[in-house]
Amino acid sequence: MKNEMVNRSASADAKDVFDRSAPTRRAPLVILAGRQGRRIRESLLAYLFLAPAFIIVGLFGIFPIVFAAYQSTLIGINRILGTYDGFGNYLRAVGNLTYILGFGGSLLLIGFAVYMIWRSFQEARAFKQPFWRWSLSGMLIGAGGLMLFGWLFRLLPLLLAIPEQLRTRQRTPEPFTVLLNRALTDSSVLWIFTAAFALLVIGIILSVLFQQQEAKRTFVPRNFTGLFAGVTFLLGTGGFILLLTWVELQVRTAQAGSTGGLDIWSQILVVSAGFVLLGLSWWLWQSASGRPSNVETGLRLAGGAMLLVAAWLLIGELPRVIGSGDRVWWNSLSATFYYALGTVPTQLVISLMLAVLLFQEIKGRSFFRIVYFLPYIAPFVGTAAVFKLLFSSRPAAPINAMLGGIGLPSLRWLNEPGGVLSLSLSAVDLPAWAVGPSLALVVIMIYGVWTFFGFNTVVFLAGLGNIPREMYEAASIDGANKWAHFRHITLPLLSPTIYFLTLYSVIGTFKAFNHIFVLRTGAALGTTDTASVVIFQMFNRDTRYGYASALAILLLLIIILLTVINNRIASRRVHYG
Repeated sequence: MKNEMVNRSASADAKDVFDRSAPTRRAPLVILAGRQGRRIRESLLAYLFLAPAFIIVGLFGIFPIVFAAYQSTLIGINRILGTYDGFGNYLRAVGNLTYILGFGGSLLLIGFAVYMIWRSFQEARAFKQPFWRWSLSGMLIGAGGLMLFGWLFRLLPLLLAIPEQLRTRQRTPEPFTVLLNRALTDSSVLWIFTAAFALLVIGIILSVLFQQQEAKRTFVPRNFTGLFAGVTFLLGTGGFILLLTWVELQVRTAQAGSTGGLDIWSQILVVSAGFVLLGLSWWLWQSASGRPSNVETGLRLAGGAMLLVAAWLLIGELPRVIGSGDRVWWNSLSATFYYALGTVPTQLVISLMLAVLLFQEIKGRSFFRIVYFLPYIAPFVGTAAVFKLLFSSRPAAPINAMLGGIGLPSLRWLNEPGGVLSLSLSAVDLPAWAVGPSLALVVIMIYGVWTFFGFNTVVFLAGLGNIPREMYEAASIDGANKWAHFRHITLPLLSPTIYFLTLYSVIGTFKAFNHIFVLRTGAALGTTDTASVVIFQMFNRDTRYGYASALAILLLLIIILLTVINNRIASRRVHYG
């Protein structure tokens, strides 16, 4: 027994010596431990997998927009790195509307940032979540993002100057890598990048530390760092645009003199007041529903109508504001809107009708689906060339021959610049704004509808396949006919599909280029030149890179505005499920 106790004591001493001599095991990082640490690890892993997508989107999506915004402030023919001209390109395109867009856009960004803060603060207070403590980390990250954009704008002129430096050095040319390294290591560029990187790292570390502290107090703490980062970015961007617009307006006012400067300010104030009244009118009309009394509803509707009339009178100054703009650009926007109005509703209606018919149990429906889808997958250039032959102005062309067969005169089709309404009502003298799209543009509309209705039909068929048949059976039991099925079941449940196709089609029509460029003719006198065609001509034919970039930014703003309006309209009319 005594020997056994001695052996146990010796083994314990040996184990104690072994434990002291063994290397001490490090405790895991506290920041990555526990349930919250697991969430952080999962988030880091997700961001690691998403990093290639971020790089691709940033390089081929965001960078071209930033580069176009920078290039739009430069002027020069056949020069990538032109002379700084501020808002000069925008003034040539849309006149004094540039200042209204600058002030209005900056105020919208600032107002939206304030609204985001107010709404999130109300939500945090309702759920008793800490809110303002995340402001420091979010502001640091947002400031870092702003400085990254500043770094990019400072680096761009240095990069664009490299080709010129390579051309001028003949005897001892320096390699491209040396010039690139010199641009990247420029003192101002390097300082901005270092400061931006430091702000981002400090902001992220503070956010993680705050998250760890709050995890000890609440069960599921919400991190508002991203909110404050986005708000900081919006406020910084809005403030920069506001300051730039003010400086540019001061310079142009001084150049225009006392009378011209006063005219510019009066135009800006009058049109801006018109848009403000238009927004108030819309708010009154929206708030009229659900009022406790009919009198209050009527007063709100009447007030909205009066504000609408006043806004229309003030916005009537807009033609004089844009009068100094580029007429070619405004004509291209008019052609683009005509093209969108003529193609999007038509192809959606035809596609929906075909989808409903092809969804029925009929023989050969698979064959018809393939036939209707063929125009979409066929090469646009080839099919557009065929359309150009069909709608030729020659009397022996197929379409004119068909018209001659029924006793109608031949038309010029793609060579006709006259509006369709003025051609139809030749005895009536219509003003220029009421003549409608040219006949040449109508032919291009026909091609657009013929090309894309097959794609829309396939998408509608997919949407119809997701509607449960039990709903139709239950409606039939209640005595509903086919029209009631379509109106009260098919259309509401297809509203997400209709919304998607509407958004996709509107964006597609504003960016359409290939078939329009093939079908356009000089005889149409530019009536078929949409915005994308004019931008290409300014870039390729006239080599006005800065002006083409400014037009591209304006077109992007129009597409964003239409997308926001579409989302606003569809938010109350789209039924999911």
